[in-house]
Amino acid sequence: MTGAIMESIERFRAPLVPGSTDRLLASDLAKETEFLAARTISIGTARANAMLGPLDLKVRSYSVLALACTADAPSQRELADFLCLVPSQIVALVDGLERRGLVERLNDPGDRRSKIIRATASGKRLYKRASETVREAEDISLQALTAEERNQLRSLLRRTAFTPTDQASAPG
Repeated sequence: MTGAIMESIERFRAPLVPGSTDRLLASDLAKETEFLAARTISIGTARANAMLGPLDLKVRSYSVLALACTADAPSQRELADFLCLVPSQIVALVDGLERRGLVERLNDPGDRRSKIIRATASGKRLYKRASETVREAEDISLQALTAEERNQLRSLLRRTAFTPTDQASAPG
């Protein structure tokens, strides 16, 4: 690994709240769920991106590769919906993985207008290595939690991430 990559990884292994920001922990913002979730995502994603860097992956490309490795290969539309990305973002991610020989686009037998995305053998090998890296990044991010707390957090996040919401009331 290059020095810059190692430096970036080490930065995200360091304590997450430097002493100079301790006084800000008393702010109202530091009590808001949306801020705490966004901060957690930002720090975790940056850490995972740094650790996935040597594999030439980032969290988004890793996510597409992970889903392409499932037994029931998803369509590009399903990837966009599941990952909450616009279709053009999925196209760019799949293009990059396809150029590297990690995934392939195939005609969807159920809908000839649709393409499914399936991992190649080399994509499955890379996914195995990358998933170990992501678990390591997660362990660093969640080091302050017990195993039981980690399971509870996953359960709560899953419930909030996959519970249907009233789209009409969502801003934007």
